[in-house]
Amino acid sequence: MTTKVDIAAMIHRGGVFELDGNNAQDVYKKISTMVRLPEGVQPAALYKALCEREQVLTTAVGNGIALPHTRTPILTNTDSETICVVYLKNPIDMKALDGKPVSVMFILLAAKAQTHLGVLPRLAGLFNNPRFKLALERKTGEERLAALIRGVA
Repeated sequence: MTTKVDIAAMIHRGGVFELDGNNAQDVYKKISTMVRLPEGVQPAALYKALCEREQVLTTAVGNGIALPHTRTPILTNTDSETICVVYLKNPIDMKALDGKPVSVMFILLAAKAQTHLGVLPRLAGLFNNPRFKLALERKTGEERLAALIRGVA
């Protein structure tokens, strides 16, 4: 059973960023110190968890998009679950199956595995929507992304 999730609310909690980095680890290091983390979750623990997951298998899903997440939930409260949208100033190679470099990441921080199961198909649907894809190419901010999500998803 999947959990009903509000993608726009999760992005609101996580934020929209534009960062540079030479590889995924550089980006994870930066975002770990920028994202608002709940009490008890340290930036170093988030960084380590994201890097460990990336070592197992790339989180790049193709078309310039990656969905980094931790292997196990890092949060304890579902109210603090977030998605950080990270636009990359310069695309990076994350070994995507289609060979395209990643230009945007949707970093998912969850308290339950069911959240992943609810988020992933919703994001996949958005990534197939031409208007949403164009918004990502234009590095659209949180307010416009939320409007598209609520109108499309």
